[in-house]
Amino acid sequence: MNKKWWLIITLGLVLVLTMPFLTGCGSPVAAQGTGQPVQVSQQPQGIWVSGIGEVSITPDIATLNLGVVAQETNVAKAQSEASDAMTKVMKALTDSGIAQKDIQTGYFSINQRTRWDDSKQLDSVVGYQVTNMVTVKIRDTGKVGNIIDSVVKAGGDLIRVNGINFSVEDPSKYYQDARGKAIAAAKSKADELAKLAGVTLGKPTYIAENAQYTPTYGGYANFSMSAAQAAPMAIAPPISAGETKITLSVQVAYSTTQ
Repeated sequence: MNKKWWLIITLGLVLVLTMPFLTGCGSPVAAQGTGQPVQVSQQPQGIWVSGIGEVSITPDIATLNLGVVAQETNVAKAQSEASDAMTKVMKALTDSGIAQKDIQTGYFSINQRTRWDDSKQLDSVVGYQVTNMVTVKIRDTGKVGNIIDSVVKAGGDLIRVNGINFSVEDPSKYYQDARGKAIAAAKSKADELAKLAGVTLGKPTYIAENAQYTPTYGGYANFSMSAAQAAPMAIAPPISAGETKITLSVQVAYSTTQ
């Protein structure tokens, strides 16, 4: 067989193998088992609306960040002073009704204190600082002021109170209320749009939500005073829990008919 016939046979095989692919190009996708083309639309259908629900909450939990900081020329003395002061602070907390499970160590460190020595051109150690901070959960927000007063007296010069947060221990029921308000707001908006467009509103075909809850932050405070100064204090610092809010938004798509 000459080269001409080999070329004809080869071209024929190539056409046979590629024909199914060439005939399929540009055709709609067939639904499995039906042979019928399926047209997929990428355009949003119906009416799409959003709704917002908001619920005000009175916090029932206060979280305090407090502890002691001791500075001495040697680490043993700094550690001893910090331990003694923290023991007194812990006793003040438990005497105020705080459960052990609601007191958690959040930070502990022992650091060198240095000073630059020009003559030696290097840092020289001048002392040590021991820091012991705890996070305290207070379940009776009405006691916050008295508890701060008691730990300040117990910790004396070494006490630090670095901040307070107010929150809700179980916000789930408030989320339900906010969700109901958000859905109602979205439905009201969809009804209005359907009426203006002259269509009949159907059932929801898509729902998505986004919730936001931010605990109330009481800011930063740093109490440091001697035991002699703290002893005469008869009035606890005024602390107000105020209110916080849960905000929940939904996006809803409704089907429509003419």
